[in-house]
Amino acid sequence: MSKVHYRVEGEGPWVTLVTGIANDLTMWDGQMPALRGFRVLRYDLRGHGGTPSSPNDYSIDTLVRDLRTLLDEAEVKRTHLVGLGLGGAIAQAFAIEHPELVDKLMPCCCRARMVPDFAQMWHRLRDTVRQNGLESIVEPTVQRWFSEAFKAAHPEVLEDVRRMIRGTTQEGYLGVTTAFLGLDVEDRLGEIRAPTLYVSGAEDKLGGPPALMEGLSRKVKGARHVSVPGAAHIANIQNPAGFNRVLEDFLK
Repeated sequence: MSKVHYRVEGEGPWVTLVTGIANDLTMWDGQMPALRGFRVLRYDLRGHGGTPSSPNDYSIDTLVRDLRTLLDEAEVKRTHLVGLGLGGAIAQAFAIEHPELVDKLMPCCCRARMVPDFAQMWHRLRDTVRQNGLESIVEPTVQRWFSEAFKAAHPEVLEDVRRMIRGTTQEGYLGVTTAFLGLDVEDRLGEIRAPTLYVSGAEDKLGGPPALMEGLSRKVKGARHVSVPGAAHIANIQNPAGFNRVLEDFLK
């Protein structure tokens, strides 16, 4: 794997932010004010944003290893870990594999296992990308991520998000979706030792619906679940103030 594109900002205890499919590290811009007093590491997954893709299919293990390598490179001994979407899946898998590195764990709007009905949607999206290129899924993706009222009220945010999705390479998209399709850590959630908070968007119907995430929280010893009001799948962009309150309360 060639160089991962990452950014480190601030001083204090480490917080590492993990992005999802077709995101880049700018998705966390709205969280930076809430993370004053922390040293924040954010990075782009393979084939996303400024990180080059690699030609082989990726697995969740690959993406966990990428994060481990990055933490070693940045000399991070322990970190709070926050991830959204596929990033939440990576964060859970990482906390299972490397409990000694994780202070607190906050998986957001995510799952811990791929299931057939959800996989069908991803196979369709992958076929579309292979046939028609990445541009063909920009609009369906941005439409899926936010609630109708938000989309109507914030066209400028949607334009930023479209630009972010377009920064994903076809190879990177197909790679991380392969990893996502192989996601299967739900039976191991009981191994997580870090204090854990599952965060959903109250209006997320598909990516990590509240009822599903409530169920995940019951599998981790001492974990809780909270739902951010007025937010669908990309909860931190749709309701940054609500998301940041949850983030600050949990980390501080």
